[in-house]
Amino acid sequence: MRVPDAIVDRMPQLGVLTDEWEPVSRGAAIAWIVFYAVMLVSVATSGVLSQLMDLVFVPIHEGGHLLFRFFGEWIYVAGGTFLQLFVPLALAVYFAFRRQVPGTAFCAFFFFEQFLPVAVYMADSRCQCLTYVTVGDSDTVIHDWLYLFSSVGVLEHDTQIAAVVRGLGWIGMLATVGWFAVRALRSTATEAASAE
Repeated sequence: MRVPDAIVDRMPQLGVLTDEWEPVSRGAAIAWIVFYAVMLVSVATSGVLSQLMDLVFVPIHEGGHLLFRFFGEWIYVAGGTFLQLFVPLALAVYFAFRRQVPGTAFCAFFFFEQFLPVAVYMADSRCQCLTYVTVGDSDTVIHDWLYLFSSVGVLEHDTQIAAVVRGLGWIGMLATVGWFAVRALRSTATEAASAE
């Protein structure tokens, strides 16, 4: 990726994005590709592995509510989903600046994977059929997306919006795995060529 010199002159920290990615060994590349294949199957079938990974994000989501509670009700309610998505995205950016392919791909994959439980939560706005986890008094719980969609006047489109979010999650996960495979296998091919 080529960052224009004018931008690098103003923000020198972006110069690292012109550096080469760290190589990935053939064994690691294959192991990661197998991991992502297993995860994609688990996500598609609502398997145990994807459900366990989603549980990691529950305290992050709830922590987002606590973190943003001082900024007004709308931000407080939106803060759960914001932090749930921000944490893996921020980590993906961190690993991208470190030029580490596995870390970048792993965090980007789970950034997009989290679109799926968010979409389930969105689609439940009117029904409110799900069992919820909350911090504090469960009698005063506000359904995040019922509140957010109602506040912007799109509650009747909850399932359509959820379908778009779900689709974006799948596109992002598949694109991330594809990017990882190409980048990792390219680095193993480069290593093999330089070893000859």
